Amino acid sequence: MSEAKMMENDNSVIDFIEQIDNEKKKADAYKLLAIFEETTGFEAEMWGSSIIGFGKYHYKYASGREGDAPLVGFSPRKAKHSLYLLHESEERDKLLESFGKHKTSKACIYVNKLDDIDINILKELIKRTVETYQNLYPEN
Repeated sequence: MSEAKMMENDNSVIDFIEQIDNEKKKADAYKLLAIFEETTGFEAEMWGSSIIGFGKYHYKYASGREGDAPLVGFSPRKAKHSLYLLHESEERDKLLESFGKHKTSKACIYVNKLDDIDINILKELIKRTVETYQNLYPEN
């Protein structure tokens, strides 16, 4: 079985954020860091080379594949911030109706800048994601 590419590590979250060239994106990354830490109660940890994660859970699929992942997280990518929150669901879709300017994929929400979104809805998405994964994986 191959080793997971996204593993928790001891790399510095602050050093990672400080490497961001775009000053607005860097400022947004620091705001996201504060929002995620305050909302989850977990300290930020680096996962892989570019994901800032909060909390963690251990998953095991029916196929036998298993591993660890952050409960929630974000990555300040060059183009947009990737927010790792609730997977596609009616609950997520309902919250996103008034979230603001964003794009989605199965497990990510992409935003260009924080000024484009409703921070209170972001906090609600974070809370619900943490609750969902803690309920799905209670042994963590």
